[in-house]
Amino acid sequence: MARVFLHHVIGDLTLGKPELVEFSEAETVEAAVRAIGDSAEGAIAVWRRRPVEPAPPPSAERFIGMLTSLDVVAFLARAGADQERAMRTPVSELVAPNPSLLKEVDPGTRLIDALEMMKQGVRRLLVRKSIVWKGFSRRFSILYNGRWLKNIQSPSFGGASNSGLPSTSALPDNKFCCLSREDVVRFLIGCLGALAPLPLSSISSVGAIGSNYSCIEASSPALEAIYKIPHDPCAIAVVETNSEGGHKIIGDISAYKLWKCDYLAAAWAMANLSAGQFVVGADDSGTTPVYVPELPIDSSAGDTGAGVSSRPRKFSSRSIGFFSNQANQMSIGRLRSMYRGRSTLLTCKHTSSLAAVMAQMLSHRATHVWVTDADLDDDILVGIVSYTDILNAVTKHPTP
Repeated sequence: MARVFLHHVIGDLTLGKPELVEFSEAETVEAAVRAIGDSAEGAIAVWRRRPVEPAPPPSAERFIGMLTSLDVVAFLARAGADQERAMRTPVSELVAPNPSLLKEVDPGTRLIDALEMMKQGVRRLLVRKSIVWKGFSRRFSILYNGRWLKNIQSPSFGGASNSGLPSTSALPDNKFCCLSREDVVRFLIGCLGALAPLPLSSISSVGAIGSNYSCIEASSPALEAIYKIPHDPCAIAVVETNSEGGHKIIGDISAYKLWKCDYLAAAWAMANLSAGQFVVGADDSGTTPVYVPELPIDSSAGDTGAGVSSRPRKFSSRSIGFFSNQANQMSIGRLRSMYRGRSTLLTCKHTSSLAAVMAQMLSHRATHVWVTDADLDDDILVGIVSYTDILNAVTKHPTP
């Protein structure tokens, strides 16, 4: 195991992180859309309301669950024509309670312990913002103790080797931040030298390819996808099955793809189009003259009670976040060939190196990359690489 996991603490990753701003369950869907656009992994943490003043610091006990962009689009799609009312719905009616997705940890917790938590399904770590650390990390690990340790209740970090570390009470103003899996992987990519030669190994050789992915046929209704999408990663491949039974991927429906989209247009598309049409988008040239109402989501005016604009807006791949520099003059039947030029699907080959896939995910801020067979030219899907797959790969392989 690389020493970087043993001699770094989770507090090292909090440097420069903004202070946590809790998103209350009483906030509206409209507010959630704005918040999701500024959050990692296309998802936000939802918290129960704080008690009356004085407001207590953030606590894992008040955490409810995660709300993703896909949850919002699916809710609006099911809401039908009454989208103005749906946008004012409290997020408490959408978010699925799952307190296990967040853990509160001490800033002196070793990095290896944080990785183990995230490998077991934790998506956010609530950490007190630390000052400059001295000495080495804590000398415990879940790998050896076999149980979670709630360090936040410890009066000190204990042990002679940690005598140079400040106590929890010495940290200023009880400021907290949330660390995501993206933050951890971004830290690891800065330590590739310490992980050598693992980063240059192929993702297939280190076991980073997940084979238990979900897929849906392109001809199926897009709304069916929300009942098949797994929680992690929150993505489903849209495929066409060839004569040999292989899955040719043409796109995906995921929280990452819908992260900064036009939510109302995407909701209409999910409710009315097939999965294949949804990932491609309707024709910009007007061959599908469908109009959806536009509800502006703009916090600058400070007015959350704005009504639906009377200006019609045509659904297209542009309106749900897909962009193209090409003028599209094709019919719906030929849109599939335009997909890669309009919204490139994040894919890699099973022979790609682990470092390359990590860089690909971080540069796009994606939660996953689809893996295709390098021996075939037809985009035949063989698996998926997610944050969890990367964390499993870097921790299970010994490093000299």
